[in-house]
Amino acid sequence: MLRMNAYDVIYKKIKEIANKYSNKLNSQFQKRVAEMQNDDKSHHLIYRVLGIPYDVGNEIDYYQNQARFLYKYAGSFLEEVTILCFKEKYPFASKTKVKNTISNIPKTFEIDCLVNNNAYEIKWRDATTDNDHIIKEHTRVKTLRSYNYKPIRIMFYYPNRVNSMRIQETLETLYKGVGGEYYYGDSAWSYVKKTTGVDLLNILEKIAKERENND
Repeated sequence: MLRMNAYDVIYKKIKEIANKYSNKLNSQFQKRVAEMQNDDKSHHLIYRVLGIPYDVGNEIDYYQNQARFLYKYAGSFLEEVTILCFKEKYPFASKTKVKNTISNIPKTFEIDCLVNNNAYEIKWRDATTDNDHIIKEHTRVKTLRSYNYKPIRIMFYYPNRVNSMRIQETLETLYKGVGGEYYYGDSAWSYVKKTTGVDLLNILEKIAKERENND
């Protein structure tokens, strides 16, 4: 048997992680659908008052519940495989926590992936419109700087809504203002590839096509 090259090895690892999350997601879907059979649906009265038929209201509730799980697992999956890419290049890379040196809330901040002095925050997307998020991030990056870490934000998918975009623009200014870095969309994928040597986007596209062809 031929020895697998580096691409095959990382591809196999990422696909195994994808399978793990896919199975978890399907399990949660099935469990929630079963639970919903006994849900109190008296709130559908308000749906109907607003012109939403009963069957459409059922579909909305169904897909809303699915979306909650999907977004949760999509974010966790992409974070885990991104960290895996960094660990392939930097085996000592790790998730860690640091004490908040600026205020008492929160007491600690988690660094998704620490590589030397680079403190990575990894997001699949961030659609928040909460201004408190900016305050928390401001405290976070100042705390990281107090440890001589460089805050680097990697966000693969930029939000579509104007208010969410404005929050991200502010965060980008915030990161760069303290000497950090901020990558989103194509630049995020390119940064991971350039920094780790792993073409994560290519691998994920390949896995997605394989799943579609097998369905």
